[in-house]
Amino acid sequence: MRVLTKSRFKLGLECPNKLFFTNKKSYANNKKDDKFMEALAEGGFQVEELARMSFPEGELIEGNDWEYERHWYHTRDLLRKENATIYEAALLHDSLFVRTDILVKKGDTIELIEVKAKSFDSNDEHIFVGSRGGLRSEWKAYLFDIAFQKYVMQQCFPGFEIKSFIMMADTSKTASIDGLNQMFRITKIAENRTGIKKLASSIEELGTPILSRADISDIIEDIINDVHKYHEGLSFLDALTRFKYNYEQDEYINAPTSYLACKHCEFRTSIEEKEDGLDSGFEYCFKKQHNWKNDDFEKPSIFEIGNLYYRRGIEFSEKNTFFMMDIDKEDLKLKKEEGKLSSTERQWLQIEKAVKNDKSIYIDKEGLKKEMDSWVFPLHFIDFETSTSALPFHKDRHPYEQIAFQFSHHIYHENGQVEHANEYLNAEAGVFPNFEFVRALKKALDGNMGSIFKYSNHENTILNAIFKQLETSEERDKKELMDFIQSITHSTSSSENKWKGSRDMVDLLEVVKDYYYNPITKGSNSIKAVLPAILATSKGLQHNYSLPIGKLGLSSKNFSKSHVWLDIVGEEVISPYENLPLIFENWSEEAIEKPLSEMESISDGGAVLAAYGKLQYTDMSANEVTEIKQALLKYCELDTLAMVMIYEHFLELISTK
Repeated sequence: MRVLTKSRFKLGLECPNKLFFTNKKSYANNKKDDKFMEALAEGGFQVEELARMSFPEGELIEGNDWEYERHWYHTRDLLRKENATIYEAALLHDSLFVRTDILVKKGDTIELIEVKAKSFDSNDEHIFVGSRGGLRSEWKAYLFDIAFQKYVMQQCFPGFEIKSFIMMADTSKTASIDGLNQMFRITKIAENRTGIKKLASSIEELGTPILSRADISDIIEDIINDVHKYHEGLSFLDALTRFKYNYEQDEYINAPTSYLACKHCEFRTSIEEKEDGLDSGFEYCFKKQHNWKNDDFEKPSIFEIGNLYYRRGIEFSEKNTFFMMDIDKEDLKLKKEEGKLSSTERQWLQIEKAVKNDKSIYIDKEGLKKEMDSWVFPLHFIDFETSTSALPFHKDRHPYEQIAFQFSHHIYHENGQVEHANEYLNAEAGVFPNFEFVRALKKALDGNMGSIFKYSNHENTILNAIFKQLETSEERDKKELMDFIQSITHSTSSSENKWKGSRDMVDLLEVVKDYYYNPITKGSNSIKAVLPAILATSKGLQHNYSLPIGKLGLSSKNFSKSHVWLDIVGEEVISPYENLPLIFENWSEEAIEKPLSEMESISDGGAVLAAYGKLQYTDMSANEVTEIKQALLKYCELDTLAMVMIYEHFLELISTK
C-alpha cells in the first residue's frame, strides 16, 4: 500500500522528484539515519515526553507506521468516545496518511497539537507570519506539514471543528526547578529494547511550564485555501493532489531541477556507495531532464562553487548554466576588496582552476605575511564543543541555552615547539558546565599575551552567550570571568554593550578565506576539508606528521607516543580524522524506540553532539561512558592540532622564495 504520509508530503515540497527515490533500497539516501542522531544531539525526545505530560489522560497508539489500517481503526474506535486524548493518532483517507503528535477530542471539537523540538518566543506576534503578511520562510515547511494533518483529519471527520496548534519550548520562560533536563532518560526496558524513563509522575512536579502552544488555526486554514503558497506555482491543494497521485502510481514527477533542491539532494551517491551498487537520484534527474552523460557528472559544476549566493545559483540553474566552464566574470558580478580576496574573486579563482584542472594553490604571500607578522607568541589554538539543551539544566535558565562542555588548547612556541597544553571536558549528566568551562579556559590562556586562534566565529558566539548568562548569575567571580571574556572576544550584533578585546581571537578561517585557496578543497572552507588539502599539498607536513608523536617531539594528552597522525597509502594522504575511534561504534537507531521528534538535520560534528546527548540522557555502563569521553577528547585534540598544521603550512609558504 503506497500512501502519502506527512513526511513524504514535506519531502515533496523540498523537491517533488524526491518522492520517486524515497524508500527505494536501490537509491542512496544520506539523510535516512539523521533523526536518531538528532534526537540524541538535542534531547528532542524530552520535549515530546514533556508535552505528553501536559495531557496525562492520553492513550498511545503504538506500532510500526506502515501498519496504516490497523492504526486507523484503533484511532477511529477511540474517537467514538465523547472525549479522548491520543498520542500518535493515525488518520487514513484516500491514500493519505498522518500520525499526529497529540490529538484532543472534546465533543465535536478536535485539537491537533504538533510538538516540535524547536523554540519560539511566545511574545513575538510575528513568529509565523511576517509583518508584510507572508509566511516566514523558516516556518513554512512546518506549517504546510500541519496543514496536511488538518486536511486529512477534516476528510476523515467532516462534521468536526478542527483547531491546529504548535507546541514548543518557549524561550521567554525559565525553569522553576533544578534538574529538569534529567527528568526524561533513555533506559533499557528489555533485553533488546529501550524506552523513556520519566522521573516525575505529574506535570506539577516539573514546576512552571516551559512549553507553550500557539493557536495557528487561521494560518493553517489560509494555507489550505491557497492564501499562502509554498512558493510561486506550488499551492497546497495542487501539491497534495499531485504528490498523492505520483507517489501512489510510483511515477517520476519530472519537476524542473533547481539550484536549491539539487545542491543539497540527499539522493547523491558517494564513491563508496557507487561501488556498492547504489543508484543516484541526482544523476537520474539530470540524465532525464538535461541529457547528461556519465562524463558530465565529473565536470566542475555550480553546485561545487563555494559560498555562492542562492540567488546567483538560482539564476544559473534557471538558464541551464550548470557547468563552471560556461560561467564568466560578468556572470559572477566580480567585486574586488582591498588587501584580500573577495568572495567573488575566490569563486572565480576556484572556477578558473577547476576548468583548467590547475592543482596549484593560490597564496597572497605578501598579505599573509603581513597578517602573520602581527601575531604575538606564544600562539594559542582553541576549539570548543558545544550543544544546546531543550530542557534547562537549572532553575532560572531558559530552554535551548548554549552549553559549552569541552575545549582543547594547543600552544605553538616561538622556537617551534608544539604543546597540547590544556583540555576540558564536563559531560556529567545534569551538570551545567559553562562557568567552570570559562574558569578553565581563563586559567589556560592567562599568563601571557600571546595571540589566540579560533576557526570560524563559533567560539566568539559561545563566549558572548556565556557572558550574558554570567550577567544574571550569582557566581562569586562573575566580574572577573566577564572581564576575561571581553578581553578575548568582540561583541555580537545583538549585544547591548559593544566591545573589542585587546586579545580578540584571530579567526583562522578568515585568514584562509582572505589569502589562500587550495583546489583540493573544491571551494569548501571547513577545517575538515582544508586540513586534508594542505596535508596532500605540503611535503614538509607529510614528512613530520607521518612520524610517531614521540619522534616528532609533540606532546599529546590523549594519544600514545607511538601514535602516527598521518597515514600515506601510495600517493594518497589519509586524513587524521579517519583514524579517530568511532564514537558510536556499537550504537544504532534500533537501540531506541520510536517515535522521536522530527528535527532539522545535523551537519558537521553531529556525532559529537549526539555523544554529548547520550552522556546526558542515556542510562549506560561506566565502561561505555569512559569510551565516549575518551573519543570526545581525541576528536577535540585533533581539531586544535589541525589549526596548528594550517599555521605551519602558512609558515612554510611565506618562508619559501
